[in-house]
Amino acid sequence: MMWFLMCVGLLIGGYFIYGKFVEKVFGINTQRQTPAFTKTDGVDFVPMSKGKVYLIQLLNIAGVGPIFGPILGALYGPAAMLWIVFGCIFAGAVHDYFSGMLSVRNNGQSVPNLAGKYLGKGAKHFMNVFAIILLLLVGVVFISAPAGLLGKLTGWDVSIFVGIIFTYYLIATIVPVDKIIGRLYPFFGALLLFMSIGLTIAIVVSSEHTLLPGFEAKDFLTNLNPNDMPLWPALFITIACGAVSGFHATQSPLMARCVENESNGRFVFFGAMIGEGVIALIWCAIALSFFGGVQGLSDGMGGNPANVVYEASTGLLGAVGGFMAILGVIILPITSGDTAFRSARLILSEFFKMPQTALPKRLLLAIPLFVMGAILTQVDFGVIWRYFGVANQTTAVMMLWTASAYLLRHNKLHWICTIPAMFMTTVVISFLLSSETLGAGLPITISTIAGLISTAIISALIIIKTKGKGDEGIIEEA
Repeated sequence: MMWFLMCVGLLIGGYFIYGKFVEKVFGINTQRQTPAFTKTDGVDFVPMSKGKVYLIQLLNIAGVGPIFGPILGALYGPAAMLWIVFGCIFAGAVHDYFSGMLSVRNNGQSVPNLAGKYLGKGAKHFMNVFAIILLLLVGVVFISAPAGLLGKLTGWDVSIFVGIIFTYYLIATIVPVDKIIGRLYPFFGALLLFMSIGLTIAIVVSSEHTLLPGFEAKDFLTNLNPNDMPLWPALFITIACGAVSGFHATQSPLMARCVENESNGRFVFFGAMIGEGVIALIWCAIALSFFGGVQGLSDGMGGNPANVVYEASTGLLGAVGGFMAILGVIILPITSGDTAFRSARLILSEFFKMPQTALPKRLLLAIPLFVMGAILTQVDFGVIWRYFGVANQTTAVMMLWTASAYLLRHNKLHWICTIPAMFMTTVVISFLLSSETLGAGLPITISTIAGLISTAIISALIIIKTKGKGDEGIIEEA
């Protein structure tokens, strides 16, 4: 109990202390009009209140990532909780803040254009392709997971729910942002809060289960994986949402187009990531607690984290409460999947310079995306999830380096972005070199050394190329 409360306290403290520091380094301008007003179009650029934008941002970025990822990461023991706390504060929330605020400063531009502005045209072209691939993978993952849970709840064929969710995604992708997302997501946010708070209280007061049973301080620095899986670098790929996630860089510009004032940025972008970190922490703790430890978790999971969600929710909250909690887990990916396709549409519209105020033009870009998504649903979920994890963290690396380059160009304290960028670069390269299924299958020592050397070279090149050179191209500062 004490360890859990301490972790939650650190996350909340991170928002008020480190979040304020990051905001100061960025340097907000409360007098500068945001794109919500300068580019209002009634479709994607729509002013919304701070509270509403926060709830939408939280639901957009959450998905099943801060649930399935931490459940899988819990197999390594409480060390997963440390990564959630420190990764969220010093990497994820910083990543989300800059992906949102740089978009605000650049007329609501998406991450490929931001990368192109601060890292060069090569980075822009890479991110245009990579972001679309990531968003398609996210859309497919966030169809398969809720459809599977709905099938488990009702006994209906999963393909029925896949079709229903696909239809909803198409509608939500092309209608104005305030018609469905702006109206329904605040309600869904309340359901999300019920799920998180309800499960936490239930396991605390439970007579059958103990929160983090038998774990000591040393266990937070120990790999307890019952299958002898190496912690480095797999843990940092497995737990993305809840710690640091590149998918968020594709979502923050959606709300950057709706933020009414730059002073709202810390609450909306940094704060939503801290909120997701708390959700991830709750599910990691529940996974470690409900089954009595890592071995019980491994047996209860049976290779599918959805089993943990179902068993823990119904076991702790009963039939009705469990149904509500599971419904929250179902809604999370759906509310991220639709905005994944929406983000992909907007990235393509920027690439083709195609305004999106007319419905036929929105359909022209949306329909091909859904056709490709439908094809990908036929691929095994486990394969899609692995590729999603790597693509997700690679996107995070690109966004962190983009933010670092921005700070370097303005002679600001770039290390708040450079250090997490260096860490995640090493993680991704080491993982790709060591992975037998997705990479070269090299020994972990060789992979790590190569990752460190590659990161040092990349860091030196970016720092030398961009430091103090100011902005080129898009006019940013008011």
